[in-house]
Amino acid sequence: MPHDDSPADLSRADGSLPGLTACALCAGETLEGVDVLPGGQAERLRRLAETGVARLTFVDCLDECERGDVVVARPTAHCRRAGVAPVWFERLAGDEPTEALAAWLRRGGPGGGPPPAVLRDLVIDRGLADGEAPTLDGDAPTHVHIA
Repeated sequence: MPHDDSPADLSRADGSLPGLTACALCAGETLEGVDVLPGGQAERLRRLAETGVARLTFVDCLDECERGDVVVARPTAHCRRAGVAPVWFERLAGDEPTEALAAWLRRGGPGGGPPPAVLRDLVIDRGLADGEAPTLDGDAPTHVHIA
């Protein structure tokens, strides 16, 4: 069952914000034992959502357990209707990647341009149904998951 944990979920239910889905079971796994932030990565994501950058939903499992700290960036409702797919990340943990994620989401997230360089190695290449990756604004192919 989803766990809606952010005020952004309630205040922007119109779909004008990108969304984040995080695995409640693996949030914090990458930095387990060394993360100095109480609440770890789950707390970073909550704080990000509280700033109004994205709607945050924790789910019990995203079925990518071997990847740790799995976060899915969901496009705005408008971008989703235009065919933009979510972007899946693995090992997304720590201040720098979370700040890069927040900056990308402020620029629109999925559908607003490719993820920043610091996040590109964390993208899970889920492929497309027809085997071809779309391009955004003539950039290199994006890595997306068709839900």
